[in-house]
Amino acid sequence: MNTFDSLWATLEPIGRSSSGGYRRFCWTEPDLELRDWFSAEAEARGLEVVLDRAGNQWAWSSDPDAQPGLVVGSHLDSVPEGGGFDGPLGIASAFAALDVLSDRGFTATKPIGVVNFADEEGARFGIACAGSRLITGALDGDRARVLTDVDGMTLAEAMAWAGLDPSRAGRDDEALRRIDQFVELHVEQGKALVNSDAPVGVASAIWPHGRWRIELPGEANHAGTTLIEDRQDAMLGYASVVLAARAAAVRHGAVATCGKVMVEPNGVNAIPSLVTGWLDARGASAEQVRDIVAEVSEAARSFHGTVTEESWTEETLFEPALRDRLQTALGGAPILGTAAGHDAGILANAGVSSAMVFVRNPTGVSHSPAEFAERDDCLAGVQALARVIEDLAG
Repeated sequence: MNTFDSLWATLEPIGRSSSGGYRRFCWTEPDLELRDWFSAEAEARGLEVVLDRAGNQWAWSSDPDAQPGLVVGSHLDSVPEGGGFDGPLGIASAFAALDVLSDRGFTATKPIGVVNFADEEGARFGIACAGSRLITGALDGDRARVLTDVDGMTLAEAMAWAGLDPSRAGRDDEALRRIDQFVELHVEQGKALVNSDAPVGVASAIWPHGRWRIELPGEANHAGTTLIEDRQDAMLGYASVVLAARAAAVRHGAVATCGKVMVEPNGVNAIPSLVTGWLDARGASAEQVRDIVAEVSEAARSFHGTVTEESWTEETLFEPALRDRLQTALGGAPILGTAAGHDAGILANAGVSSAMVFVRNPTGVSHSPAEFAERDDCLAGVQALARVIEDLAG
């Protein structure tokens, strides 16, 4: 069994549900187990683990304060019933790539770090890439601390439960100064590499994207005795909004998803008094996305509803010189864009030199238990990341 196989064997069972998918939400028992796994693998390689103000884990080969270093890694959390590769593949591959280089006798000219960004998916508190947004200042600490999950627990309370100090959560210039370059390996969430017949590729850009909260009021009443004409059913408004989002996405050549909804009082025989839903919209241009949101907002207003922006990320163009250097190091690997958000995009928008390497996904399916990458492609990803580290830190 090689290093990647052993890493994956110990990582794969953590947070897995009976469906075969994963529920690895930030600041929960599975998340703490994942963080312990990260620390153990780092310490086994002689890396020093430090935390930043947001609770992101950084495993360094040597003191990054003396000289900024090259960082690789990704995240370990998941969406509800998500796949096992989105995020964890990047961290397991980072440790495995360091082992490959150690076997070669490689000596780095600057510190090398492996990072585990916290709450990348935003599955529990609603804001994607929360860990990287916090340290870059894209997410204000005061706003983050009062975010709540479905049970009403605040992010501050969850961090404290996990043994962290939530009062420190916020922009972390010290952590950012330690990063010279960041390269994130990630399973591809699409089929561009399948169509290119290539095991790995290099990212060019991330589409602009965001999340919006939709609130539609109604009036609770009896489902059997209330006349149709007397009903104020919040679910009718939400149904209209969902259809409006779909139609707007088709009209503007983009994508929109209403994938999460909460209903009050949530009874089979009770007319909904409040529906809270979320819109995820993405497009090749910010104008496309804003047009979708405008049409969804109009549909919501017709039912006395509101649409509130929770997060927004402009188009991210990865640094062309670094992108081209990675492509050369990987023997002319294909260049591809993506509509999925990543911590690398948050860092890039904050002025950190960042790039991404994608590993082929044979079906293109992601955020699902069916998400997958072939073992040979995973190993090709490890070798690719090792070449990138060798090139950038050699």
